[in-house]
Amino acid sequence: MAKNKNKRKGTVYSTDPDYNYDYEDGEEQELLEPSKQKLRVLLDSKKRRGKQVSLITGFVGPDDDLKDLGKILKSKCGVGGSAKDGEIIIQGDHRQKIGKILEGLGYKVRVL
Repeated sequence: MAKNKNKRKGTVYSTDPDYNYDYEDGEEQELLEPSKQKLRVLLDSKKRRGKQVSLITGFVGPDDDLKDLGKILKSKCGVGGSAKDGEIIIQGDHRQKIGKILEGLGYKVRVL
Protein backbone atom coordinates (compact mmCIF):
# COMPACT_ATOMS: atom_id res chain seq x y z
CA MET A 1 0.00 0.00 0.00
CA ALA A 2 1.53 3.32 -1.08
CA LYS A 3 1.77 6.01 1.57
CA ASN A 4 0.24 9.35 0.61
CA LYS A 5 2.80 12.15 0.96
CA ASN A 6 0.03 14.53 2.09
CA LYS A 7 -0.42 12.43 5.23
CA ARG A 8 3.14 13.02 6.44
CA LYS A 9 3.41 14.45 9.91
CA GLY A 10 6.34 16.33 11.33
CA THR A 11 9.15 16.68 8.80
CA VAL A 12 8.10 18.10 5.45
CA TYR A 13 11.34 17.64 3.54
CA SER A 14 14.65 15.93 4.18
CA THR A 15 17.86 15.83 2.14
CA ASP A 16 18.76 12.44 3.64
CA PRO A 17 17.86 9.80 1.03
CA ASP A 18 17.49 7.13 3.76
CA TYR A 19 15.08 9.21 5.90
CA ASN A 20 11.81 7.48 6.72
CA TYR A 21 8.84 9.79 7.03
CA ASP A 22 6.28 9.36 9.80
CA TYR A 23 2.80 8.99 8.37
CA GLU A 24 -0.54 9.57 9.99
CA ASP A 25 -2.37 6.30 10.12
CA GLY A 26 -6.10 6.81 9.74
CA GLU A 27 -7.74 4.35 12.09
CA GLU A 28 -9.95 1.96 10.19
CA GLN A 29 -13.23 1.28 11.89
CA GLU A 30 -14.19 -2.32 12.42
CA LEU A 31 -17.25 -3.38 10.48
CA LEU A 32 -20.05 -4.24 12.87
CA GLU A 33 -22.32 -6.99 11.71
CA PRO A 34 -25.63 -5.67 10.34
CA SER A 35 -27.73 -6.93 13.26
CA LYS A 36 -25.72 -4.75 15.67
CA GLN A 37 -25.95 -1.56 13.61
CA LYS A 38 -28.73 0.95 14.15
CA LEU A 39 -29.29 2.97 10.99
CA ARG A 40 -31.54 6.02 10.75
CA VAL A 41 -33.27 6.92 7.49
CA LEU A 42 -34.57 10.47 7.28
CA LEU A 43 -35.68 13.05 4.74
CA ASP A 44 -33.38 16.05 4.33
CA SER A 45 -33.40 19.12 2.10
CA LYS A 46 -30.91 21.41 3.85
CA LYS A 47 -28.12 22.87 1.68
CA ARG A 48 -29.68 21.24 -1.40
CA ARG A 49 -31.70 24.13 -2.87
CA GLY A 50 -34.97 22.61 -1.65
CA LYS A 51 -34.38 19.21 -3.28
CA GLN A 52 -35.27 16.26 -1.07
CA VAL A 53 -32.86 13.43 -0.34
CA SER A 54 -33.10 10.33 1.80
CA LEU A 55 -30.25 10.40 4.30
CA ILE A 56 -28.96 7.21 5.96
CA THR A 57 -26.83 7.76 9.06
CA GLY A 58 -25.37 5.61 11.83
CA PHE A 59 -23.25 3.24 9.71
CA VAL A 60 -20.20 1.91 11.56
CA GLY A 61 -17.46 0.50 9.37
CA PRO A 62 -14.82 1.27 6.74
CA ASP A 63 -15.56 3.67 3.89
CA ASP A 64 -15.38 0.86 1.32
CA ASP A 65 -18.25 -1.00 2.99
CA LEU A 66 -20.23 2.25 3.25
CA LYS A 67 -19.78 2.83 -0.49
CA ASP A 68 -20.80 -0.75 -1.26
CA LEU A 69 -24.01 -0.35 0.77
CA GLY A 70 -24.67 2.97 -0.95
CA LYS A 71 -24.22 1.34 -4.34
CA ILE A 72 -26.74 -1.38 -3.44
CA LEU A 73 -29.30 1.18 -2.27
CA LYS A 74 -28.84 3.40 -5.33
CA SER A 75 -29.30 0.50 -7.73
CA LYS A 76 -32.37 -0.90 -5.94
CA CYS A 77 -34.02 2.54 -5.81
CA GLY A 78 -32.98 3.38 -9.38
CA VAL A 79 -31.64 6.83 -8.47
CA GLY A 80 -28.36 8.62 -7.88
CA GLY A 81 -26.65 9.49 -4.66
CA SER A 82 -23.37 9.38 -2.78
CA ALA A 83 -21.73 7.74 0.21
CA LYS A 84 -19.16 9.65 2.24
CA ASP A 85 -18.39 10.91 5.74
CA GLY A 86 -20.40 8.08 7.34
CA GLU A 87 -23.61 9.01 5.50
CA ILE A 88 -25.40 7.70 2.45
CA ILE A 89 -27.39 10.20 0.40
CA ILE A 90 -30.07 8.88 -1.98
CA GLN A 91 -31.81 11.37 -4.26
CA GLY A 92 -35.54 11.72 -3.63
CA ASP A 93 -37.90 10.54 -0.91
CA HIS A 94 -37.34 6.76 -0.77
CA ARG A 95 -37.40 6.32 3.01
CA GLN A 96 -39.87 3.42 3.16
CA LYS A 97 -38.23 1.51 0.32
CA ILE A 98 -34.75 2.01 1.81
CA GLY A 99 -36.02 0.88 5.22
CA LYS A 100 -37.35 -2.38 3.75
CA ILE A 101 -34.14 -3.00 1.80
CA LEU A 102 -31.96 -2.44 4.87
CA GLU A 103 -34.17 -4.67 7.04
CA GLY A 104 -33.86 -7.35 4.37
CA LEU A 105 -30.07 -7.06 4.64
CA GLY A 106 -30.30 -7.55 8.42
CA TYR A 107 -29.84 -3.98 9.68
CA LYS A 108 -31.87 -2.45 12.49
CA VAL A 109 -33.58 0.55 10.90
CA ARG A 110 -35.50 3.52 12.20
CA VAL A 111 -37.34 5.49 9.52
CA LEU A 112 -38.00 9.10 10.50
